[in-house]
Amino acid sequence: MAQKHDNDGSVATETAPKQKLKKPTLYKVLLHNDNYTTREFVVAVLKEVFHKSESDAVQIMLHVHYNGVGVAGVYTFEVAETKLKTVEAAAQDNGFPLRLSMEPEEG
Repeated sequence: MAQKHDNDGSVATETAPKQKLKKPTLYKVLLHNDNYTTREFVVAVLKEVFHKSESDAVQIMLHVHYNGVGVAGVYTFEVAETKLKTVEAAAQDNGFPLRLSMEPEEG
């Protein structure tokens, strides 16, 4: 950054133009319904991994059960991917075929 001298001999500093930072794209983590994963397991995952309250977890689980898919949460790409892998690993360890996916949030 260059310094400029004012008429009175003092030094004036030049500020760099502010860069506009673009907000990161957010991703929805989607839970998909299946006929084998227990409701209790889905609620537990929603509470432990996605930090949902008991009532929110039950509401999301029922939405997934009746509609086939539901949003577990919305995160930056890296966080969404980590949560997805964590849940899929836990499901596999417990013998459940629970499937999750991610998609960019619109807007």
